[in-house]
Amino acid sequence: MSQERTGVATFKGNPITLVGPELKAGDDAPQFVVSKNLLEEASLQDYAGKIKLISVVPSLDTGVCDAQTRRFNSEAAGLGEDVVILTISTDLPFAQARWCGAAGIDSVITLSDHKDTAFGQAYGVLIKEFRLDMRSIFVVDKNDKLAYVEYLGEMAEHPDYEAAIAAVQALL
Repeated sequence: MSQERTGVATFKGNPITLVGPELKAGDDAPQFVVSKNLLEEASLQDYAGKIKLISVVPSLDTGVCDAQTRRFNSEAAGLGEDVVILTISTDLPFAQARWCGAAGIDSVITLSDHKDTAFGQAYGVLIKEFRLDMRSIFVVDKNDKLAYVEYLGEMAEHPDYEAAIAAVQALL
């Protein structure tokens, strides 16, 4: 069974349990398989040779998640073709597509961890109580090493956007 970490994060001040390991910069990025849509899957290997900014959100249909995804979408143009921004949530793929269309999101790739929460468990962000992935940021270099990791202590807070973008720029 996966490792559980209690007391490291909260949702509106209430403790939540995260399932999986606590990763650190310098660790190998765990492999994962998530859904691109209902028929296609995506994995870490699909983005080989790219710098990957992985923005994890509980659900695109909430205010902070919406703002986080819009922010990274607007930053994407300035990062160049060696960088891919992946937004991962447990939202269903068709809900992600609907949200992206309505929000005009075109520079971020949305991926769904809804089937078996493989990403959430591998990256230590699966919230046991809600079956959602905890807000977090991972920057993975071209060799699939973690260059930057931010686990948020409170689910409703924003990540450190500037630090995440700086971590990506340091790899360019």
